[in-house]
Amino acid sequence: MTLLTEDINACAGVVQKGDPDRFLAVMSIKPDLRAPLFVLYAFNLEIARAAWASQEPMVGQMRLQFWRDIVTQADENGSARYHEVGRPLAVLIREKRLDTEALDQMITARWWDLNKDGFDAPEAFRAQIEATAGNLMWLSAQALGAGETDRSLAQTWGFAQGLAAWFQAVPELEKRGCRPLYDGRPAAISGLARAALSDLRNTKPPRAPWTMVLRTAWQAEPLLKLAAKEPQRVADGALALSEFHKKRRLFFKALTGRP
Repeated sequence: MTLLTEDINACAGVVQKGDPDRFLAVMSIKPDLRAPLFVLYAFNLEIARAAWASQEPMVGQMRLQFWRDIVTQADENGSARYHEVGRPLAVLIREKRLDTEALDQMITARWWDLNKDGFDAPEAFRAQIEATAGNLMWLSAQALGAGETDRSLAQTWGFAQGLAAWFQAVPELEKRGCRPLYDGRPAAISGLARAALSDLRNTKPPRAPWTMVLRTAWQAEPLLKLAAKEPQRVADGALALSEFHKKRRLFFKALTGRP
């Protein structure tokens, strides 16, 4: 892939600062697989921040539209040319023929952050996580060579990761005026966690280089187990693994070569 070293380094810096856990996961896989992931995770951070950049929703809308233009105009490379994340993203879209519909769904889903609306049905809540974390995992897998037949597996892992991260973010989202859960009762949280765990355990990743991207979900299973067993931790902002547990788990996966 013809990404410039300076672009890769810029994206890696964005991820290291804004999403340190994902940064550690990427650094645990082979160096030749890292560049596309740093680009996609930097893009994910950029669109996630859009709603919180200003008190004015219009500013967030303009930022999201900027990224939508980069995705739709990737072949032209116009608006992306002078942006440290937009430029390599446009290259990645062209060279890996990334699923631009999935990219657009990721951007569209971020309008929820701007509107701060609640979810009117459990399906709407699930759709939000599928559009963001599920699509991010699928695009990451695609960038490393996954095919259409791998989409469901990648999105299942992405959903599990996204649900765990969403649970962790609930207290902060509530502080910002959002209504992050369709049903915040402990029984409902436990049920969501158990369902995601069941889906995760029913997958069997193939032996392929792209499956290394699944390692970025290395905390999903233990966090969901904790949420299923002690759902009150979500409301209390106490859904987390110790630093020792986190690093030991990632080290073991890197040592054994497991996703």
